[in-house]
Amino acid sequence: MKAIVQDRYGEADDVLRLEEIDRPEIGDDEALVRVHAAGLHVGDWHVMTGLPYMLRIVGFGLRAPRAHVRGMDVAGSVEAVGRSVTRFQPGDEVFGIGDGTFAEYVGAREDKLAPKPAKLTFEQAAAVPTSAFGALQALRDKGGVQRGQKVLIIGASGGVGMFAVQMAKSFGAEVTGVCSTTKLDMVRSIGADHVIDYTKEDFTRSGQRYDLMLDMGGHRSLSDVRRALQPKGTLVLVGGEGGNRFLGGTDRWLQALALSPFVSQKLTPLSSTENLADLLTAKELIDAGALMPVIDRTYPLSEVPAAFRYMKEGHARGKVVVTV
Repeated sequence: MKAIVQDRYGEADDVLRLEEIDRPEIGDDEALVRVHAAGLHVGDWHVMTGLPYMLRIVGFGLRAPRAHVRGMDVAGSVEAVGRSVTRFQPGDEVFGIGDGTFAEYVGAREDKLAPKPAKLTFEQAAAVPTSAFGALQALRDKGGVQRGQKVLIIGASGGVGMFAVQMAKSFGAEVTGVCSTTKLDMVRSIGADHVIDYTKEDFTRSGQRYDLMLDMGGHRSLSDVRRALQPKGTLVLVGGEGGNRFLGGTDRWLQALALSPFVSQKLTPLSSTENLADLLTAKELIDAGALMPVIDRTYPLSEVPAAFRYMKEGHARGKVVVTV
């Protein structure tokens, strides 16, 4: 099968290549999925580059990536199932998390797959899993979002942000999205009650305060962001962007954890987890019409390096997806 592989850390053009490799062998609790589309996520870039260096220490490989095929999010059709698999059979259309999805086939655990929402294309379905996990867990689990709250989404046009805007609306919140000028219309179109163009307005000095804030950008200091937070509000730091090459954005996580016990505001980082219950929750929201992925661009498998370049330039409105 064809797959995008790498054997050393670095930028996409330097380390990624399209090769013929063997199909993955699946275990008893896994399904072999014929990949139709794979979503690109910023986490894929971090694993590809090995940045921040802390990633290498925690198990992704010290000198080279432990996994040689990139990609996590997938949508496709089941080709074969392991002996213990009971929820799927060959031919079923699925979406979820796989191990190396920038390939024609991928192995995926049964408990990380769900039936593909009927109203979504494979490309749309592949855009959902990782970003939806982050949005849902930030709002519900870390943020404790409540109906009627004022919620600010910093980075509302990105992968996690676009799902967070829609989910917060579905929970009954009043949602303000922060993004750049060219993305304002997209953020409005997915349901934001208000939008702030960060190139023209500093939301930390507007005088408006929010009950819950999700920060996907990582480019403002905690002291700046806290100015826009209610005295007993909650700030959730989503992802680890920014920072230095060793800790990345997790230096803000450590600052938040150290400061939170001494202030009335709750400051908490999020490291999202993959689980079937939340994948099914995302599917339910999609089926109910409360959640719809936005795809900016698609790239064929052979152009995955270009897809990485586009994502990192920061111009995408929504998700970037690889078609196979």
